[in-house]
Amino acid sequence: MNLNPIAHHDSAQESTHNVVHELSNRTDVLIAAIKQTIATVTLISFLFLGAPAGAHDIAKEMTDAANLLLQAMGDEDRKKIMFPFDDQHRKDWQFIPMERPGLSFGDLKPQHMLLATGLLQTGLSHRGYRTSMQVMVLESVLREMENQNLRRDPTKYHLFIFGEPSTETTWGWRIEGHHLSVSFTVADGQAIAATPMFMGANPAQVRVGNLKGLRVLGQQEDLGRTLVRNLSATQKEVAVVGRRAPRDVINGPGVVAKSLQPAGLLAKDMTPDQQKTLRELIDSFVQQIRPELAAADLREIEDAGFDNVSFAWMGMIQPGKPHYFRVQGPTFIVEYDNTQNKANHVHIVWRDFKNDFGEDLLKQHYQSQHKETASPNAPVSP
Repeated sequence: MNLNPIAHHDSAQESTHNVVHELSNRTDVLIAAIKQTIATVTLISFLFLGAPAGAHDIAKEMTDAANLLLQAMGDEDRKKIMFPFDDQHRKDWQFIPMERPGLSFGDLKPQHMLLATGLLQTGLSHRGYRTSMQVMVLESVLREMENQNLRRDPTKYHLFIFGEPSTETTWGWRIEGHHLSVSFTVADGQAIAATPMFMGANPAQVRVGNLKGLRVLGQQEDLGRTLVRNLSATQKEVAVVGRRAPRDVINGPGVVAKSLQPAGLLAKDMTPDQQKTLRELIDSFVQQIRPELAAADLREIEDAGFDNVSFAWMGMIQPGKPHYFRVQGPTFIVEYDNTQNKANHVHIVWRDFKNDFGEDLLKQHYQSQHKETASPNAPVSP
């Protein structure tokens, strides 16, 4: 038995150093994956720039990317990331640091992690992909701020595939970890749902270190504050619905998406300049997904009546103080909350009242199948 306390201390220091060194290596691999994927996507965009892809084309890209990853994996790893489409984990999304089933980026071989980031790129815009990568990198900032807290790991983002990736069937996928949950549902290769979607940033503004000044979700905060500041005193009486901000978003995990009251100030009661800012604010959320999918969601918002979209603010208006705002319409709600860690910790969630996890798409799919089965002209089996 070694009773030398100095030797034991040195051994513990060496063990901790080895773990930190390993985490640093995994971070370097993630950053290399980001650079290589961005370079590849940029080249592809340059070579094949043309008419926007339709939902079927996007579904095929997602299917091909998922199947390429599964093909490259061994049987054991493949089983760990694949779940039945009706598995309970498909709707059990979370954004806190926690143990999750499946495999994280850090568990994957470097070539598999590159393919996983390629799958993520099929659903997100360039802006959304960059934002998601920066959310992950903030874990390394937290690790430094928290004296090398090993729980903060920029590669601890897990991949889930629900069902068999195919353009003929319905399946889904999610990439999730601390402050990031990105879910896509593909219905028969014909339609795609991209909610719920969650992004967060801690710290909201990096104040020390090599990334000092980085504000991962700063655009959304700036647009929301610009809008509320530009309201008249009469408009603020309607839009500012509370002096204290809630501690978190309300339509979070485990909650069926719902509209919130009071709704705040309607778009129809805003000036043209204020409406322009409101549209820019909505765009800053929706444009995180690839442009073709974002355009479909924006059309849905317009079809339901942009005049019916409302803006509500709670908390202090000046920067650096706890605040919350939400934008909602007949079909959707987006919430922004910045109250924790002295108002330097952002949570954003985007929900669709009817189509989270593709619920509306699946309902239409089942109804269509039922009609085909019940049709008197349907072929009769011999």
